[in-house]
Amino acid sequence: MYKIQTLNNISTLGLERLPAARYLVGPSVLEPDALLLRSADLHKQSIPASVKAIGRAGAGTNNIPVKLMSARGVPVFNAPGANANAVKELVLAGMLLAARNIAPALQFVAGLSGDDATLHKRVEDGKKNFTGMELPGRTLGVIGLGAIGVKVANAALELGMQVWGYDPAMTVQNAWQLNSGVQQASSIDDVVARAQFLSVHVPLLDATRGFVNAQRLRSMKKPGVLLNFARAEIVDEDAVLAALAAGDLQAYVCDFPSVKLQGNSKVIATPHLGASTNEAEDNCAMMVADQLREFLEQGNVRNSVNFPEAVLSKGAGMHRLCIANANVPNMVGQITTALAQRNLNISDLLNKSRGELAYTLVDVDSPIPEVLAAEIGAISGVLSTRIIPAAAS
Repeated sequence: MYKIQTLNNISTLGLERLPAARYLVGPSVLEPDALLLRSADLHKQSIPASVKAIGRAGAGTNNIPVKLMSARGVPVFNAPGANANAVKELVLAGMLLAARNIAPALQFVAGLSGDDATLHKRVEDGKKNFTGMELPGRTLGVIGLGAIGVKVANAALELGMQVWGYDPAMTVQNAWQLNSGVQQASSIDDVVARAQFLSVHVPLLDATRGFVNAQRLRSMKKPGVLLNFARAEIVDEDAVLAALAAGDLQAYVCDFPSVKLQGNSKVIATPHLGASTNEAEDNCAMMVADQLREFLEQGNVRNSVNFPEAVLSKGAGMHRLCIANANVPNMVGQITTALAQRNLNISDLLNKSRGELAYTLVDVDSPIPEVLAAEIGAISGVLSTRIIPAAAS
């Protein structure tokens, strides 16, 4: 039986993907084979040596020590795209809120008092202060054309906006999903300079930290609207506040409230609502539960943030050896030599690499002794080994 420790409340629909006959799942599980979480901060706690995989029921993995897990040969899974529609809808709502000055208008109405006649007069006198703009014909720039960025770009196009996108690492799958009417910018600076509305959908990396800065904000069409539903640190808040004060930005719409932003009438900050829909939570939980199950039962890797994609069909009667190792020369040769010395015939083999890490699946038609896994585990550069026996007939 596999044991999975949950560190947050996980959607029931996700947990139902882990059959009770084969999985012990819960917050009190000891010596777990895997961890399943949402926002729990693993940087602040020790991770048991028994853990073979970590599943994050969401897209971001900043709360997980991914580098440490890579060194231990432990894949970290996430659920890219499972919450994409939820975030897309919030971005669209943010554009409409900013374009029509709805947030300050609501505050204005909430502050009114008096009888109906007085209220009506003040409404008629005050509405001119909240005149907005319509979206058709306006230009939206989208930086990052992953699952969310593609949905945002396509939806904005349907609203009649001109859309420019930029993503130097766009996948073929996302390219197929992107509407042909979305125009391709040549660089980040190119898309920013074309945009009156700018929406960022990139991960937080050293290269993206603070990359929406004063210089780029000055180059936007004015009055600009900046939308950030990716990560707070991608945007230089001081630069945003200066641009709002100067009138270069009409509004900053984000999912990341902060002390600096608090109280600024031109800031619309939601309380981390990006993936906060029942549907998104269900989708994320189901997706990552399926990935954990496939890894534990088959050794396959899908949607890992640190391991290469590695999927090998496991035939009936096959015993599988799963090996994570440093991506160095002659590793596969050493592994196959060790198997040959034990007179084990290789039926199938898959070796994939990603940066400094590699992952190998080897299928043989006879049982794999634990001592062999230990011998391979002792090879310099091997990070983890695991045997998956043939399924009982």
